[in-house]
Amino acid sequence: MTSEAQSRVSLTKVYWLEQTGADVPPDDNWLGASEAACLNALRIPKRRADWRLGRWTAKRAVAICLNAPGGPRSLAGIEIQPAATGAPEVFLDNQPAAVTISLSHSNGTALCAVAPPGTDLGCDLEAIEPRSDGFVADYFTGDEQALIARASAADRFRLLALLWSAKESALKALREGLRLDTRSVTVNLIEDVPPTAPHEETTLTFKKCRSIWRSLEVHCTNGQVFRGWWAQTGNLLQTVVAAPAPARPILLQV
Repeated sequence: MTSEAQSRVSLTKVYWLEQTGADVPPDDNWLGASEAACLNALRIPKRRADWRLGRWTAKRAVAICLNAPGGPRSLAGIEIQPAATGAPEVFLDNQPAAVTISLSHSNGTALCAVAPPGTDLGCDLEAIEPRSDGFVADYFTGDEQALIARASAADRFRLLALLWSAKESALKALREGLRLDTRSVTVNLIEDVPPTAPHEETTLTFKKCRSIWRSLEVHCTNGQVFRGWWAQTGNLLQTVVAAPAPARPILLQV
């Protein structure tokens, strides 16, 4: 969908927030009782760190969207629990909250997207890194493989990360995750991927990132189409997809 066409329809507001490990408090008094029990069951330090980072990012994002206080007592009343599908759901004082969220983390950074209730929402963070030809053959559709084959050597790994991230976002929006074949969704970039620019990859800030979200869409074999957006900050790619179609993601101010 073009920008002109999008302007003629009512678009869903989607908000986003990123946090790093340095943002997470050392204590756990901002966790609810069931969350603390879940954390205590995790024994591997990296899993504990990733879990805490994801919960902190989600709670901070939800608190801002709901105009709730950001102190530990208030955040402890916002609990993030997995649904039967594994998708995160938000509870406020033990009652379902009027928001939909999606979570992702990569390389010590977590991303949370927040949308109105009833939205099919998915977000993903993906690091740009080398991937093999076998990975491309196993997980990408024919159209996507053709797009990858046309990419320059300098842009290949960034394009791979972008397509993979958009797939993950769509599979989360379907509330299936990687239980579904990744070839059941095909990513279509509305705008060409801009050539890699060294200064862009190293100096992007969140403020700049808000102005360079670019359009994409994902077509599912069940006929559903997700509209979405992607951006790049340093070596990380962010993607967000939703149905109904989302407006350009809005950065939450902490």
